[in-house]
Amino acid sequence: MTSRTEKLLDEIGWRILDSLQADSRLSFSELGRRVGLSSPAVAERVRRMEDAGIITGYRVELGLEKLFPIRAIIRISAPEENCLRLGACARDLREVVEWYRVTGSDRLVVKVVARSVPHLDWIIAQLARYGTPTASIVLRSRARPVSRLTGERSCPEVTDSQRAR
Repeated sequence: MTSRTEKLLDEIGWRILDSLQADSRLSFSELGRRVGLSSPAVAERVRRMEDAGIITGYRVELGLEKLFPIRAIIRISAPEENCLRLGACARDLREVVEWYRVTGSDRLVVKVVARSVPHLDWIIAQLARYGTPTASIVLRSRARPVSRLTGERSCPEVTDSQRAR
């Protein structure tokens, strides 16, 4: 993280981000009240975060489950020579709502939405033209806003009694 970014992400900066992630439609006067700054001061802080690329946009979040009853995560392994075509296929399929180029045995992981099981089958078939897909239907999901990390955390050691569980 650059020093400019660190300066913007002080305690007040993180409180601004927390508030905007909870409700990006807040007015600058309400946002200022929540973080203890005047409306012009909070507007300037937000503008600097936008200029620094920390805040990249304001979006409407859709209840995908209301629009598309089936959501799935699909991992695709593919030979190197198919990577560009696989990426183009994922980019062009409107049902793909997120995609990740990943390390490991898979080339791509995509999150898709579908109207029905036959629709999901069609999506899988499109991706299968370039690699081997493995699909998992999402039963429940939850996203969490990004928050300030409180410091480095280490993974606690797993004891033998915990492994036995």
